[in-house]
Amino acid sequence: MSRNQLDLFGDATPDLFGEDAAPVVYRADPDRIRRRLAKLIAEARAAQSMPWNAEQLRNRAAMLRQMGSFLPEEEAAQLRFEFEQELERLKAA
Repeated sequence: MSRNQLDLFGDATPDLFGEDAAPVVYRADPDRIRRRLAKLIAEARAAQSMPWNAEQLRNRAAMLRQMGSFLPEEEAAQLRFEFEQELERLKAA
């Protein structure tokens, strides 16, 4: 067999993990994050009593903080405030 038959792609295939490889950058979709957090707050608003156990509540609070970090600070703070208000209401129920 010739060299061309063994190397079907020749030198055109870039080294995906070499020094010249571009770093992977995650770009969060703010609209998707807004929808997800709005759904979380709506779930809390619709509940008459705490809908989550302690672990689930910690996970949702962490999710809100982490996802909110991809939004403008004022918007993230407002969403955290709304969530905390609902938590206070549910804890008092």
